[in-house]
Amino acid sequence: MKKIHAALAALSLAVTACGISPTDVQERSRVPTAKIPPPSKTIYLIRNGKLALEPADVQSNTVSALLWALFEASTQPLDDRDTALRGFTYLRIEDSLDPVQRDEIQLPRTSTLTVYIRGEGTLTKLGKAQIVCTAQQDAAYEQVKIVRENVNRPSEPEGRFTCGELR
Repeated sequence: MKKIHAALAALSLAVTACGISPTDVQERSRVPTAKIPPPSKTIYLIRNGKLALEPADVQSNTVSALLWALFEASTQPLDDRDTALRGFTYLRIEDSLDPVQRDEIQLPRTSTLTVYIRGEGTLTKLGKAQIVCTAQQDAAYEQVKIVRENVNRPSEPEGRFTCGELR
């Protein structure tokens, strides 16, 4: 401990001896910071009658955030792009992993994402493709099931799909 005090005293003496007087820390300006924008991901819209990846700024990397952005785009003017989801609303998703383990044998995991929507009219093949292909950018989902929840009527399954079969 005496060696540390002696070293500090010697350092202080050396700094003063070279003509530099010690000062307290003085704040001159704000600390430099970088503002990081939200992650930029992609959603599937329609361009010239075909699916096209388009950028979408979302607040998180979740599939739910991407689907929210996809359906939100259907309420906006899209210039040279279009959507087959006008009149439909995204409600929520549910994830299911089947099966994790059966009879002590590890089986391959399959994952189905169920997307719940609401809306009137026909959900076209392109509309289904927009939902499924946007969701399957997350490789964890092998299938996407679309369910339409109706007001005052039972829910209607639209089917289970993969992006490849809808393209």
